[in-house]
Amino acid sequence: MERRRAPAANRRYRQRRFWDALYRQEGAEPREWLGGLSRFLPQLEAELRPGDRILVLGCGNSALSHDLHELGYTDVTSIDFSPACIAAMRARYAHCPGLRWAVMDIRALTFPDAAFDVVLEKGTLDVLMVEETDPWDISPRAAAAMHRVLAEVSRVLRPGGCFVSITFAQPHFRKPHYAQEAFGWSLRHVACGDGDTGAFHYFLYVMRKGQPLDPSDLALGRRLHQPPPATCPAATTCPPR
Repeated sequence: MERRRAPAANRRYRQRRFWDALYRQEGAEPREWLGGLSRFLPQLEAELRPGDRILVLGCGNSALSHDLHELGYTDVTSIDFSPACIAAMRARYAHCPGLRWAVMDIRALTFPDAAFDVVLEKGTLDVLMVEETDPWDISPRAAAAMHRVLAEVSRVLRPGGCFVSITFAQPHFRKPHYAQEAFGWSLRHVACGDGDTGAFHYFLYVMRKGQPLDPSDLALGRRLHQPPPATCPAATTCPPR
């Protein structure tokens, strides 16, 4: 069956020129995807230690890096593939010498192995999925892009370090990507939200380098590489599985 095409508006989120134009217009005025640090601080602080070397992927113009700095986590490196974004953020937070900024592609990090204690992303990996139309059947291109980024994250994490991913993606869609034995980490998650009626929940995933995956998560990871179940025409009966 031919894949449906995502709306053209979705594709712009993968394009550097879209983000450069946005950041040239907005500058470094904070814009928060999935809310600010206070929404998930209790869950995040449980994973952080004073002196941690923290890497923020796809920082955008979020105040997350600065807010971490103000809480005492003063060794924070933030990257984004938009030069306009990084220039604006570097200027806005020039008074914080512990904040470092770099233009970089999350698929090809230029840091050495084991350079960070914590890698953090908030909504950045969701951009890899914006052209997908069926969350149950991810295209090989999107799955490969996700794997490439996660392999880079695993590489720059020290043994014992953790990767924290904050996203709207529900566990049955996102965990198979994270639960790959090759990355060498364990996996757990918690649902977060404000508790307001009708509010959307989002999820905080924690991957700890050097700890094993649970068998159930291993099974999820293996399922990612299996073809989706075949669909049968309405007038026929599918053979038993």
